[in-house]
Amino acid sequence: MLVAWVEKARLTIHGAGLIAIAVAGWFVAKATGSRTLYLMVYAAAAVVLMAWFAARRKLALSVDRSNLPTRMRVGQEQEVALRVSSRRRVSTILVQEALPERLGRTAQIPVASLGAGEEVEHVYRVRPTLRGVYEIGPATAVWSDPFGFTTHSQVLAEPVKIIVHPSTEMVHDRVVTRMWEDPPVRPPVSKPWPTGFEFYGMRDYVPGDDLRRVVWNALAKTGRLLVRESEQGITDRVVVCLDTGGERHSPGDPSATFETGIRVAAGVGVKHLADGFSVTLITSEGLALNSVRGTRARLTYLDEMARLQPVPTPFMKAGQQLIEQAKSGAHFVVVTPHVDREVASRLRLLLERGASVVVALLMWEESDPMSTNRAVALGCRVVQVPLVGALDAVFAHNVGAGVR
Repeated sequence: MLVAWVEKARLTIHGAGLIAIAVAGWFVAKATGSRTLYLMVYAAAAVVLMAWFAARRKLALSVDRSNLPTRMRVGQEQEVALRVSSRRRVSTILVQEALPERLGRTAQIPVASLGAGEEVEHVYRVRPTLRGVYEIGPATAVWSDPFGFTTHSQVLAEPVKIIVHPSTEMVHDRVVTRMWEDPPVRPPVSKPWPTGFEFYGMRDYVPGDDLRRVVWNALAKTGRLLVRESEQGITDRVVVCLDTGGERHSPGDPSATFETGIRVAAGVGVKHLADGFSVTLITSEGLALNSVRGTRARLTYLDEMARLQPVPTPFMKAGQQLIEQAKSGAHFVVVTPHVDREVASRLRLLLERGASVVVALLMWEESDPMSTNRAVALGCRVVQVPLVGALDAVFAHNVGAGVR
């Protein structure tokens, strides 16, 4: 409380110390009845007041900040230039740009003397270490009186907001089949993706085939013009379900499992958007994004990923949203650190409605081993995602582990 009062009164340590000595001296003067001591106390208080009013002025300074990207990614480095100019002479000024801890250190420009019309430039670097929404600034000027008893500040440039996207990795998650399709019989609600992705075989070229599908190596070996065929997918709709309930995630700020879940959801969503799928995002709080599609939707999707934070709402509060999405035969990617009986019952309903389900289990030292067993017992494809490691390799080796 005392520190807050000193900052609000705009006093330095020396000024606060002088005030404390004056207060103590007043009590001593009152106890001893010393008139001289009273005069010394009043003189000390007068000096502090004169210093405060002497330094209280508006500076003729302006700051021009270089253009910042509205969006960045984790680990990206960006140079920011601050140009400080003055309309009249100033001296002994400190210009500083406030930065969040996860973007870098606060930039400081000490200005010993700056004449009218002169300009000084300072360049600093911003390097985000964690996704999120941050403010850079404000840029403020800080100065003191000649005695160093008081401090004053003035905002020179308003803060700007930037969105830091999570890092994305391409994952191997292809929507090609359902667990009970043998032989492949599609349910009436399924909307197949017409071209497919998984290699099925080769056939002779017929006029109208895309030349990009021609297997030139086969032409060189056999002399026949063959084209590659792919297995037809079951749907063009993908629903990414991210468990944002903080109770089941690992402790800490940031939570290791939560940030890993963000990486998984970001990678899966971006990959399917690039492939032309329609992507829906559901979190513990409900529907976050509904059926976005196309490469332009990538920014919208990653913006939402940057904003997500752990919430007290349990994952299954969004259970009704999952059932609604399952009616259209979507492919589900469920990203969660824990599968309990309630979650397993919801997943069973999705499977019974003909949905394709992949469960990405976030594994850490306190993970419940029964989570994997419950998901596998349902027939879901299960991916055990560690906190470190390349996601593409993890999905490529583990996807399909629970198919019956």
